[in-house]
Amino acid sequence: MYHLNTSISYLKGVGPSRADLLKTELGIHTFGDLVNFFPNRYIDRTQFLKINQLQENTSEIQIVGKITAIKTVQQKRGSRLIATFADDTGTIELVWFRGAKWIKESLKVNISYVIFGKTNFFNRQFTMPHPEMELVSAYQKKMQISMQPVYPSTEKLTNKGVTNRVVSTMIQSLFEELKGTFKETLSSSILTKQKLIAKNEALLNIHFPKSQELLTKAQNRLKFEELFFIQLQLIRKKIVRKIKIKGFIFKKVGVNFNNFYKNKLPFDLTNAQKNVLKEIRKDIGSNAQMNRLLQGDVGSGKTIVALLTMLIALDNGYQAAFMAPTEILAIQHYNSLVELLNGMNISVKLLTGSVKAKERRILHKQLESGELNILIGTHALIEDKVKFKNLGIAIIDEQHRFGVAQRSKLWEKNKLPPHILVMTATPIPRTLAMSVYGDLDISVINELPPDRKEVKTAHRYDANRLSVFKFLKDEIAKGRQIYIVYPLINESEAMDYKDLMDGYESISREFQKPTYQISILHGKMKSADKEYEMQRFINGETQIMVATTVIEVGVNIPNASVMVIESAERFGLSQLHQLRGRVGRGAAQSFCVLMTSFKLSSDAKVRLNTMVGTSDGFKIAEVDLKLRGPGNLLGTQQSGVLDLKIADIVKDAELLKSARAIAIELLTSDPTLKAPENSLIKIAYQEVSKNSTIWSNIS
Repeated sequence: MYHLNTSISYLKGVGPSRADLLKTELGIHTFGDLVNFFPNRYIDRTQFLKINQLQENTSEIQIVGKITAIKTVQQKRGSRLIATFADDTGTIELVWFRGAKWIKESLKVNISYVIFGKTNFFNRQFTMPHPEMELVSAYQKKMQISMQPVYPSTEKLTNKGVTNRVVSTMIQSLFEELKGTFKETLSSSILTKQKLIAKNEALLNIHFPKSQELLTKAQNRLKFEELFFIQLQLIRKKIVRKIKIKGFIFKKVGVNFNNFYKNKLPFDLTNAQKNVLKEIRKDIGSNAQMNRLLQGDVGSGKTIVALLTMLIALDNGYQAAFMAPTEILAIQHYNSLVELLNGMNISVKLLTGSVKAKERRILHKQLESGELNILIGTHALIEDKVKFKNLGIAIIDEQHRFGVAQRSKLWEKNKLPPHILVMTATPIPRTLAMSVYGDLDISVINELPPDRKEVKTAHRYDANRLSVFKFLKDEIAKGRQIYIVYPLINESEAMDYKDLMDGYESISREFQKPTYQISILHGKMKSADKEYEMQRFINGETQIMVATTVIEVGVNIPNASVMVIESAERFGLSQLHQLRGRVGRGAAQSFCVLMTSFKLSSDAKVRLNTMVGTSDGFKIAEVDLKLRGPGNLLGTQQSGVLDLKIADIVKDAELLKSARAIAIELLTSDPTLKAPENSLIKIAYQEVSKNSTIWSNIS
């Protein structure tokens, strides 16, 4: 008796060698894996074309005709089989590069065939390589599926003869073996409420759709199920954490917070900042550990919110840690916080890979004794030697740049885990946040300080470079400073360096000493040299900073009013937006100039037009999500987080919202899924959880 956990090698037509191919190429190990291997598109098999109707860009087509001639052409490696195929309007060549001998033996001249495949146009002749072929007599006898499923494949599978037709045949064999024994996974109340068809019917119609209407219903049912169980996992994890994981209770807002708020705050908080602070205070005043994601566009004032949160920790007798992804950013935060806290009796120290051993030893002692209040640093903070007396809160900036294991090490610094506030200046679209960060509480700072002017953005071609240089000289004459940023190319350090140095020489020729002074900053420089160059720019000793994307995040120099991004077409939208956020931090009007060649892809044009058209990071993130998909948008640390089989969080946003709402409603009324009507959901949930690739990004 076969079941869903049966090895795929036991399926008729598979065998050991094909089973190995399916495992390595598609991750299909069992009958169940194959059942849930869904088509990515469908082809209408009810339509037939005449040969004289073919066009150069036609995709898969069907033709009825006869083979009129067959020949074998010898090549350096083996032979090629060519058959002339004709209907009453013209001819087309059918070509086989493999298996010529046995295919030739199977072909019959002057017998009617139905052929199906992709056409090429070469030397004024249409060809169809490796067509699917069937005698018209056999085609008419069997029941035809109007829409033929097309399954994801790889070059290796095709080369080994595991074509789409072979996969379809395997799935047909599987359905014959299992005979509709697929267990229901949703309760009858959810099926009724969401107007979903049964699991058996959905699986049958996703692989063998009898009509477009049934296919749509099948897709809707399976998409909802996939999104529902992801949401169930995330929400249940959130509920369990709030019940099981206790946190420090920060009972009061004391001297440090009040003194800073009344006397040191550099500007009035926006309403959005005040609302976020209220949410944070509610978390840290409860008995549960805070696990909150703070989203805020560049320049929205996340750092001030983080500082005020750390001051509450200090008021309650705890220490605070602030972890940044790069040394430049850590130094920037350190300098900023030291300046803001000047005159207050608060000890703030910096820990990065560049800190000398002697200084580290002193710092470690101060940290363990409690003498040190706030520690700012890079991943050096999570080293085993770094021990706090009583770490109450950990702030993680640009958290998507840290791995799960790195972040979780902060939890191990105490008996009770500290409160966690993670921040990102990369706005996350709502659907993506629900899917990936659904187990976190999410706060959003969605307004900029009232005195902040919008950065004016322009797209200019390389041919306009002289006028751009004139504009830069005019800005420098007003006392402003300029960033000129070069891209990463193929992620090759050597090529990045060459591109940057070529640019530096070009800029140096145009902006000559002694009138102009230029700084340079790139990833190959020693930390001390980076700090030296950055400090020169901060002090106004240089007017132009030529850099790679090391300045992408967190650098805050109010007098820098122009950002020039070279080869802007090579940057992603998120990166362009982050770079633009380095200017516009002072009172002067700021500008961003996107330099490109004339040769632009359609996606590059969309990115550039989006940047020119809006400064809203959330709108930009939505466009980026549509262009790149969730995996790329999340970055390497979370690229496997959303390995969806059928749902698409962009196209299925409404379905995702419904799935989340139903999951919340279900777990609110039945947290352990013990009610009899939820027994099917509980069984499916346990199975999904066991095989899940969904990672919490903090826990």
